[in-house]
Amino acid sequence: MIPPRADASLCRLRGLGVRYAGSAQPALGPIDFDIAAGERLAIIGESGSGKSTLARAIAGLLPAGAALTGTLDWPASGRRPHPGRDLGYVFQDPGQSLNPVLTIGEQVTEGARRHLGLSARAARAHAADLLAQVQLPDPGRLLAAYPHQLSGGQRQRVAIAAAIAAGPAILIADEVTSALDTTVQAAIVALLDALTRDRGMTLIFVTHDMALAAQLADRIAVMGAGRLVEAGRAGDILQRPISAEARRLLDAHIDLDTPPLIGEAAP
Repeated sequence: MIPPRADASLCRLRGLGVRYAGSAQPALGPIDFDIAAGERLAIIGESGSGKSTLARAIAGLLPAGAALTGTLDWPASGRRPHPGRDLGYVFQDPGQSLNPVLTIGEQVTEGARRHLGLSARAARAHAADLLAQVQLPDPGRLLAAYPHQLSGGQRQRVAIAAAIAAGPAILIADEVTSALDTTVQAAIVALLDALTRDRGMTLIFVTHDMALAAQLADRIAVMGAGRLVEAGRAGDILQRPISAEARRLLDAHIDLDTPPLIGEAAP
């Protein structure tokens, strides 16, 4: 885990941009933004707004052929976090992170063995404990299961367990609920909330759903056309949005299907 310094931002973006090979236009930026250690930041935006590109740039997980411009510094630690050890990343589709031919136990223990130096037996016990922490039933049995034997919500919980296996200081959850039904969405959001609070982790939650952002975030960054169009305290943006992008996301909120936003009266 990266030890933070109290007098510095966790992450500082200055003129950050991303351009993909063969594209005439940048996919992202330029963006100037700071992320504080321990904060809960929601990066929100419509499809194609650049929110996932920004999250992957922060994590150092851009695909081959992507060129990063500007600067991305980590003044709290003096070094970029190592994915898997210092920073955990949960993708929208667990199929991107879970190998269909490996057991759940093999996949959750991998990070603990690689980054924590645990023995096979200790890593297996650690994996069972993690599966219990993400509220999966019968963790011992699940260690021998394969991803296809689990539901979508269960696979996402396994992906979360694998992402936190090495005790990272930062967790990025990238549209992790978009493929799930409303009930399972609420359970996954509650799980992320509890896990990151209990562990004192910095949470970056990427979503297009303003209601989910309202449940988790202290601060919201609104993306549009690859640019950061608005950022501020969650309550301020939810109650007094400035950008057209934030207003559209608020207009898309449906009270019947999602919890009340901050400032709204519960039915």
